[in-house]
Amino acid sequence: MPLESQNFGKLGEKEAELYLKEKGFEIVERNWRFKKLEVDLIAKDNKELVFIEVKARGTDYFGDPESFVSKKKQKNLIAAANNYIAETNFNGETRFDVVAILQNNDKILVNHIQNAFSPSII
Repeated sequence: MPLESQNFGKLGEKEAELYLKEKGFEIVERNWRFKKLEVDLIAKDNKELVFIEVKARGTDYFGDPESFVSKKKQKNLIAAANNYIAETNFNGETRFDVVAILQNNDKILVNHIQNAFSPSII
């Protein structure tokens, strides 16, 4: 039974967090905000700081969840990440990942895309 979209977004973030923790990521921040910008999850993968966009969909009828991370969204994530790095004085490697959550009947499918985009190609 499909979940209501407002609840599914929160469930998607929780599923993404559980998945990442199982993969050895350390969650540093959840729903981190800078002005009107937001990063769903910020985590450490070994020594690398990872800015993560979570996209959850109840169906792939209109496309895979990850296809909804637009160029504008990428630019906003990069801007937010730059502010987080400046605020925390982080000095190390960073990357941008997307975790796509798709409900397929009663199953939740997770697609983790590491290095989904880069500031140099935006």
